[in-house]
Amino acid sequence: MVTAMARNGVEFGIRMSGTGERWFTAPAPLVDGLYFPGYSIADAAPDLGDSAITETAGVGGFAMAAAPAIVNFVGGTPDDAVANTAQMGHITIGRNGGLTLPAMGFAGTPAGIDARKVVDTGILPVINTGIAHKDAGVGQIGAGITRAPLGCFVAAVTALAERVTAG
Repeated sequence: MVTAMARNGVEFGIRMSGTGERWFTAPAPLVDGLYFPGYSIADAAPDLGDSAITETAGVGGFAMAAAPAIVNFVGGTPDDAVANTAQMGHITIGRNGGLTLPAMGFAGTPAGIDARKVVDTGILPVINTGIAHKDAGVGQIGAGITRAPLGCFVAAVTALAERVTAG
């Protein structure tokens, strides 16, 4: 199970239960979203900030169906919000009954990212995030949705398999 996801504008990393303190990293992705007037993806830094930890806990992008208004801010529709939340159910261990989703029959939010399911399905964790300018000091230039990169999940599952077979 993924215990943390983080990104710094250069790398995106995950930590997993069963693999100690090790981080598994891949290049940080760009964010697809809505830009403030005068800005575009050409001005954007690769994904950074603290938003990814909320998805690790089963909120944020994983709970988009509970907050369809945010989808309008990051680009999309209420149907997109429900679809993203439903898709995250395919890569999680279970659902959090303490955080229910009225738009989905009061089902709990998908929770507990299973890195093996990410690798097996190719479904990448969705992240709601702000978009920072590539130049320091400019600040936020938009908001959008990105996905965690597959490479860090492949590396984590490989390391876990090696650890299990080594006994």
